[in-house]
Amino acid sequence: MAGGRSEGRARRLSSDSEGGRDLVKEVEESRAAAGYHWIGQRVPLIDAALKVTGRAEYTDDLKRPGMLVGRLLKSTQPHAKLLAVDVAEARRLPGVAAVLTGERYPTPFGVLPMTHDETALALGRVRFLGEHVAAVAAVDEETCERAFGRIRVEYEPLPVYDDPKVSRESVKVQIHARALRDTNLQKEVFQHFGDVPGEIARAPFKVKVSGKYLGVTHGFTEPHCTIAESTPDGRLTVWSATQVPHYLHRSLSEVLGIPMHRIRVVKPEVGGGFGGKSDPFPHEIACAALAIETGRPVKVLFDREDVFYLNHGRHPTLNQVTITAGEDGGFRAMDLEALIDGGAWSSFGTVSTYYNGVLAMGPYRFDHFRYHGWRAYTNHPPSGAMRAHGGTNLRYTVESAVDELAVELGWDPIELRLRNFLTPNCKTINEFRITSNSVRQCILAARERSGWDRKFRQLPYGRGIGVACGFYISGSNSPIHFTPVFPQCTVHLKADMDAGITIHCGAADIGQGSKTVLAQVVAEVLGIRMDRCRVAPVDSDTAPVDLGSYSSRVTFMMGNAARSAAENLKLPLLQAASELLGHPVEALEASQERIHLRGRPEVGVPFVQALHKAIERRGALVASGAYSTSPLGGTFKGAKAGTAPAYSFSAYVAEVDVDVETGFVKVEKVWAAFDCGRPLNPLSVEGQIEGSIHMGLGQLLSEGLSYRGARLMNPSFLDYKILTPQQMPEVECLLVGEDDPEGPFGAKEAGEGPLVAALPAVGNAIYDAIGLRFLDLPITPDKVVRALEGQQKKGGGVKPAPPTRPSSVGRGTSGSA
Repeated sequence: MAGGRSEGRARRLSSDSEGGRDLVKEVEESRAAAGYHWIGQRVPLIDAALKVTGRAEYTDDLKRPGMLVGRLLKSTQPHAKLLAVDVAEARRLPGVAAVLTGERYPTPFGVLPMTHDETALALGRVRFLGEHVAAVAAVDEETCERAFGRIRVEYEPLPVYDDPKVSRESVKVQIHARALRDTNLQKEVFQHFGDVPGEIARAPFKVKVSGKYLGVTHGFTEPHCTIAESTPDGRLTVWSATQVPHYLHRSLSEVLGIPMHRIRVVKPEVGGGFGGKSDPFPHEIACAALAIETGRPVKVLFDREDVFYLNHGRHPTLNQVTITAGEDGGFRAMDLEALIDGGAWSSFGTVSTYYNGVLAMGPYRFDHFRYHGWRAYTNHPPSGAMRAHGGTNLRYTVESAVDELAVELGWDPIELRLRNFLTPNCKTINEFRITSNSVRQCILAARERSGWDRKFRQLPYGRGIGVACGFYISGSNSPIHFTPVFPQCTVHLKADMDAGITIHCGAADIGQGSKTVLAQVVAEVLGIRMDRCRVAPVDSDTAPVDLGSYSSRVTFMMGNAARSAAENLKLPLLQAASELLGHPVEALEASQERIHLRGRPEVGVPFVQALHKAIERRGALVASGAYSTSPLGGTFKGAKAGTAPAYSFSAYVAEVDVDVETGFVKVEKVWAAFDCGRPLNPLSVEGQIEGSIHMGLGQLLSEGLSYRGARLMNPSFLDYKILTPQQMPEVECLLVGEDDPEGPFGAKEAGEGPLVAALPAVGNAIYDAIGLRFLDLPITPDKVVRALEGQQKKGGGVKPAPPTRPSSVGRGTSGSA
């Protein structure tokens, strides 16, 4: 079995590490032996030239004849009844084409079918500062702003809930009627496997760590933008910067009352998403409604402040992790609690609540696990899905606890992790199915390349090195819409006499390079040049349904669908070549622009000749391929949350320099060892890893949504501090994963998983540098200075003591005894 080979290889790599061999080079040589032409090559993204020359078309670049400007009036109250929204004066203003309020389209919607609690415009009540109470379409933006001045809104203030701890208790007024019991809880999750209280009572070693995390926003370059046009033939077309055209398509139909076949959704280029464009949004529906009302095209373009108020970023979080271990260093139990601030709407909240617990189930084995999670409605802007959704804050607390446990045990933290990794081809206590798993190779490669053994606890005061591991889903196994049942992804191919291959797929390329993956996979299977492959724009009229660019699902699911479609297209080509050559189909293969006898490329015909023969009587070749997941997980409540056809693994080592005078933390270098299976395009994977580290370090060191009560105080990039390029460390990417048995050509995800280990690796390095552990993020210089001052009062700065247990790399087992 693949697992046996994986485990044997892990032992071999461990042994090689002791002998000083280059683990990364060994894996690269093994991959090269597979003989792929496009798969595994450093291929520039096929849309790169258009983007860097400014020729790529984003939603805001599009022009429609007679297009109006749409603007949305924001609430000035965080929580209040809407007694009246008088728009009569605004409608009489010259240049105003339409003014809408919530009563016109009252149907609630949301990304998850079980929690529809959003409306296109506020209806009866506002629930956060900045919620949209009216929509205006006019000839220009200035006229829209003058119309806002003529809209009279009468509010009756309601109690404001800005603390999720308060929302968890009994409240006077519920933010939503669907909240649980008499609280403002949107979701509560409780899971318990094994005997956690008993293990905590019996454990010889245990640590408890509590984390506090501010909310953060995605920070994508392109703000939200939507254009809608209702035409005399009864059709509605919507162009929008969205990660999931299919979900937007559904919501437009539900709210506007128009059958889906009369709605066309087009996704132009998207300038970054990171989860922040995966919901169907009120402004998209309001824009479409304005187009219907006016009979003219309407554009709604957000400014940056609008983006901050729409938010849907990472949840502000309070969590607590207890981990126990035996005398042998084997992990026994994990007890986890998480309270997350959901803001005013549900969004992905039900999933978020589960993910903040269940994604702790890797990369370590636990035989006892308990999780209690709560997601609270508050009168903050809504939280939602953000890169490494549910796994980022959780991972920082877990990895900090693992490091604390290493201190308690007197173990090197890498040794302790090696002792407790999950093995390939196993099941976790909550029934996650693990297939490929190269986390052991990851940590050994990071240890070797970083010089860990000569640096850990040995660098001068103020300098330190830290390690952390990660685990993330490679696509959600269960779709969020249960009916109708259809594949997770479908790809259509068309080949005609021009000998080009047109690829249609509903998967949204949001900058991560999925169009390039489509071209690579199809070109590899058909044995042709990549420039023959052209990826059509995502258009619901022509593209088959894909369930979206989120949950790190695209490479795995779209890649498998594309491979299936290409195999189906190749069959008539082989049949045509067989007729031309007089050899059976089974003896032929496609490569290097030819279809030829296997192992004898000189006996064959050019690809174009085979194609023309194939279309002689049937016309253009058309083929489809699809990917569907198999049922996974247990039968208990919430068992499907976190299940995936595969999981990525990672181990990062970070080296830092802490200025003990100013409190500034400089991250010098990150060694990022990542298991994405076989990287289809290492250039793209490295870009994803580097971008993830930049995003993670921003949350760790500088970023955070700051509130005074319910008012967001920093809704701009002047006050919300994203790391500059000068603050970005050197990154060495170590791609050491083995092929996944079910991924396309052995690939797994590399979009979100690369983020989660970055934060705790640096946090643990800071502890190594100055002996202080920070669990309240972001770790800003003022917090560091205050902690150092407290340290000085206790006798001065000292580094933590070195481990007392001798190193035994290569001799430990992978997984708890």
